[in-house]
Amino acid sequence: PVGRDFPVFLHPDTHEEYALARTERKTARGYHGFSFHAAPDVTLEDDLARRDLTINAMAEDENGKLFDPFNGRQDLAAGILRHVGEAFVEDPVRILRIARFAARFGFTIAEDTQKLMRFMVDDGEVDHLVPERVWQELSKGLMEAQPSRFFTVLRDCGALARILPEVDALWGVPQRADYHPEVDTGVHAMLVLDQSARDGLGLAARFAALCHDLGKALTPAELLPRHSGHEGRGEAPTRALCERLRVPAECRDLALLTVRFHSHIHRIRELRPDTVLRLLRECDALRRPARFDDLLAVCRCDAHGRPGHEQDAYPQIAIARRYLDAAQSVNAGDIARQTPDKSTIPYRIDAARLCAIEAAKRQMS
Repeated sequence: PVGRDFPVFLHPDTHEEYALARTERKTARGYHGFSFHAAPDVTLEDDLARRDLTINAMAEDENGKLFDPFNGRQDLAAGILRHVGEAFVEDPVRILRIARFAARFGFTIAEDTQKLMRFMVDDGEVDHLVPERVWQELSKGLMEAQPSRFFTVLRDCGALARILPEVDALWGVPQRADYHPEVDTGVHAMLVLDQSARDGLGLAARFAALCHDLGKALTPAELLPRHSGHEGRGEAPTRALCERLRVPAECRDLALLTVRFHSHIHRIRELRPDTVLRLLRECDALRRPARFDDLLAVCRCDAHGRPGHEQDAYPQIAIARRYLDAAQSVNAGDIARQTPDKSTIPYRIDAARLCAIEAAKRQMS
């Protein structure tokens, strides 16, 4: 047997998992606030009655007979996410799971289930979610086919404001309609996120897409609907979110780069060569070109995440890569060997890279 909370038996040959029927009893708030009871007197229906959703409360015996005491098969056919019973309110993770299933399958949520989710938020149950479990579900939600649905479900029940207040704050913040026909910054964030899913981007890039405009929620009212300086304002909320949820370094670092530099990438055709070199240096692009490519891909999603602009050309990627190629063409080792005064090596390498970028800019223009 394995399992800390309840016994799970592993078949010695097939390694299939077998769990005894069990029930749980709420003993404290939060995800870990349960005691488990697994014994011969616990029936299959007792076990299924403690499941979260009707579509997860079905079982099949070795002869193929279906046990479906809560009409899960009917809800599955109708595309409905419905709670099994009142025990649903005892585990706040279930709110995140419903949001994830909605993002994966496109199912609707039963009205009574939505009411229970709102009750759980109002009752403060979601405030006891542990950071690791929130990130676990968030990372899965980001990787679903329509990740925006994960966040809109959480927002509809009020959970987003408690779990991800930095993201929730984007809704209702206006942008210039000539650049953003969708106007609302929260809507834009979801369009960018769904574009990242359509483009098949990885977890770090999708998380960066989610965070890229967090600074717009902090734009002073007198500047609206313009957002000058939102890149700098976005760093603090992004760091706060990452620290609170213990986001992996790979995701955190790409998100911070995207927050800081997405506007630079959008305007890369206008940047001076020295600014381009500084951009490449601060992105560590010469040593980490794959991560720089992820940054460029998120910026393309940002440009395409606007109604009517989904198919726009985005030449900035080719330009940025051309500049990076130019900088990489400089042989730093040769320069180091040919420089008597070793203290000047970094300056000579930068000067050579700057010349290469200037030449690339002339060729492209």
